[in-house]
Amino acid sequence: MDEQPRSAIVARGLTVRRGRRTVLAGLDLEVARGRVTGLLGPSGCGKSTLMRSVVGAQAGVSGELLVLGEAAGSKALRRRVAYATQAASVYDDLTVAQNLAYFAAAVGAPRGDAGRVIDLVGLGSEARQRVEALSGGQRNRVSLAAALLGAPELIVLDEPTVGLDPVLRAELWGLFRRLAEGGSTLLVSSHVMDEALRCDRLLLMREGRIIADTAPDELLASTGTADPEAAFLAVIEAQGDGPGRAGGGSAIAARPPVAGEADPAHHGRHAGESR
Repeated sequence: MDEQPRSAIVARGLTVRRGRRTVLAGLDLEVARGRVTGLLGPSGCGKSTLMRSVVGAQAGVSGELLVLGEAAGSKALRRRVAYATQAASVYDDLTVAQNLAYFAAAVGAPRGDAGRVIDLVGLGSEARQRVEALSGGQRNRVSLAAALLGAPELIVLDEPTVGLDPVLRAELWGLFRRLAEGGSTLLVSSHVMDEALRCDRLLLMREGRIIADTAPDELLASTGTADPEAAFLAVIEAQGDGPGRAGGGSAIAARPPVAGEADPAHHGRHAGESR
């Protein structure tokens, strides 16, 4: 049997252009298997564009991008990679259970897998409710459950904790940890810097560039700071690219907004809005 590549994602010179604008500028990066890698940075820095590139849903891509040893977006990856964006891709007029039964059939998941993922995301008591009656955070968890169907090897999650209260956030990060311990690879984006400490590895982004590839403790130690937000700003300052520079906004959140004050959560299994 062929040996599995060590890295789940390998990019070399990854570039994305929209018209005359360069969104990602020649990125080189690797994401290790079996770990939770955080993709962090301010809104609009290119996180979603990078994720869409990884799952093969982004146009205008050049450079090399391998996912689980295959070209990104190739047919061989369809059941090995799951993608949950911020735009909800669930049916409002179906119940939670009906939605997940439908998606399970679509991806060829084993019988009973819909019930498994409903329990994983803590929606057992809402399984018979129609999605239209759920809160924004609960809708997000339905979409997350859909992404977990079939036990994908790589799970790409675009800001999955937006709008969730602290208890639910902690529960989901506990789930992400268990998935990684079970062998799955997770790439999780956020603009909330305190979530950096929950990851094994961090990719910090700004204006279409990777400005740091590090571990949480290494980030704090190398910058001499006590929290991830201060560390992120220290990295920017060290590059002579301070947050006050014209055109270089740094819309970073030190903590997530609680449910009800967040932007509407969005999600989808295969494609979504670029940020």
